[in-house]
Amino acid sequence: MSDSEQNRPTVRHLTVDENSSGQRLDNFLNRELRGVPRTRLYKALRKGEIRVNKGRVKPDYRLVTGDLVRIPPLRTPAPSDPPTIPRYWSEQLAKRVIYEDGGLLVVSKPSGLAVHGGSGLNFGMIECLRQARPDDRYLELVHRLDRDTSGLIMVARRPAILREIHRQLREDQVDKRYLALVPGKWPRTLRRVDAPLQKNVLQSGERMVRVAREGKPSITEFTVVERFDGATLVEAKPVTGRTHQIRVHAQHAGFPLLGDDKYGSERGEALCQQLGLKRLFLHAYQLRLKLPDIGRLELQASLDPELEDALKRLRNAL
Repeated sequence: MSDSEQNRPTVRHLTVDENSSGQRLDNFLNRELRGVPRTRLYKALRKGEIRVNKGRVKPDYRLVTGDLVRIPPLRTPAPSDPPTIPRYWSEQLAKRVIYEDGGLLVVSKPSGLAVHGGSGLNFGMIECLRQARPDDRYLELVHRLDRDTSGLIMVARRPAILREIHRQLREDQVDKRYLALVPGKWPRTLRRVDAPLQKNVLQSGERMVRVAREGKPSITEFTVVERFDGATLVEAKPVTGRTHQIRVHAQHAGFPLLGDDKYGSERGEALCQQLGLKRLFLHAYQLRLKLPDIGRLELQASLDPELEDALKRLRNAL
């Protein structure tokens, strides 16, 4: 598709090929219509402006090879120069590649870097990777991590791998585990938090999540890893994948994570000052899944130095 065709407001019909078969319609549209706000795409779907095989469909419809997608005249912004990405982030990511093959890239994302641009951010991890790896024609996020969370994140290098891992995520076949530090003594008997979560947007525009009866079902499993004087290192395994799930479930249990500026506590803030910790202590440290032609894959990412330093100070205080 040429730039002139992309910006001309005319109806287009796209035939789904094998590479896009199995993909959700909204994700397909987001890729084909880069720059068009997702809210505009969902509005076009609701109004029936976007159709598949001449019929109305929902955003989560999964495309099939041969489907004919009607796309109405949706104006896309003229191409602009790519954002200027500081060399620091490119260098950091180059050193933090944990695994790579022809279909998958796994990176240990540093804290402070969003996974993608938007909402006032010119760039995120995926934009950094695309700029640093121009020979990779296809790089798409498989899942997400909060900006302040560090650790393992998967990036697909082929559409078929993206579809396969998404299938495994839906069927709970991907095992993701996190390490988190909380103030106080987490009870060893508290191994599961089952509390529905609901997103809220404050008047300031800040996004918050809270436990609410009308929220989506959400479950996190917790295991005590190590105890300290006044703190506990826990492993968290999210059974569901809601926004801020581990952070809000830990808060709901009475043990908000250290360094959490959204859901933290005064007690946790005081402990952070003692430890010299200036970031969220939440790290995606382990990932298990099965890849086609490769088999079982188990990956681990070491704690970042600032997190290791906090644990060393706690151990030295014993």
